[in-house]
Amino acid sequence: MTEEVFRADAYARSCEATVTAVDERGVQLDRTVFYPAGGGQPGDTGVLRTKDGGTVVIVDTVKDRETGDHLHVPADGAATPAPGETVVAEIDWERRHRHMRMHTCLHLLCAVVPGGVTGGSVGAEKGRLDFDLPEQTLDKDRITAELNRLIAEDHPVKATWITDEEMAANPDLVRTMSVKPPMDTGRVRVMEVAGVDVQPCGGTHVKSSGEIGRVRVGKIEKKGKHNRRVNVVFDD
Repeated sequence: MTEEVFRADAYARSCEATVTAVDERGVQLDRTVFYPAGGGQPGDTGVLRTKDGGTVVIVDTVKDRETGDHLHVPADGAATPAPGETVVAEIDWERRHRHMRMHTCLHLLCAVVPGGVTGGSVGAEKGRLDFDLPEQTLDKDRITAELNRLIAEDHPVKATWITDEEMAANPDLVRTMSVKPPMDTGRVRVMEVAGVDVQPCGGTHVKSSGEIGRVRVGKIEKKGKHNRRVNVVFDD
């Protein structure tokens, strides 16, 4: 299993690692700071720096659904390091930090808008959540004001872990109707925005809501009878 450095420290920008395998899918490492695409958050990009001064550009990071392998996808035509070689894995920090800010913002959005979440995505410029709200009209100015209030209040954000049994006993923690948290490792990661939102989440987040910066709600779209899509962008 790849050691997920990003899971313990989302602010880690690089780490030394050993190449464990290389195939047509990508490069595998024994440990990594690269977040693999999942939960609506894109996979990290960046570089692998080799001991001889070479640089391997990584254009995506994914997780094999069947094997659980973390795959660092190199740019087309890039020479890849060999198994056993030591590299420094370094993410594109600016892009990742914007993902962290937006992902945390979407947790605030869950607190502002009632209803189950049927889908969502995180981007470096914008994000969105789809809500199961068949009859409700949403006011984007009110949602914008509420989000920026919670951001300005600078609520601490922290991760804790609960057992699979605790997760099963507290199903109301899950806001996302379309994706269930993984419960096959014995424990589930829970993200808490103090006094605002608590839910299982495996993504990367900032340390406090104030770090998000000002945002605004763009379009609110009707996606079928039950779905209302709320789009959020950074207001900088």
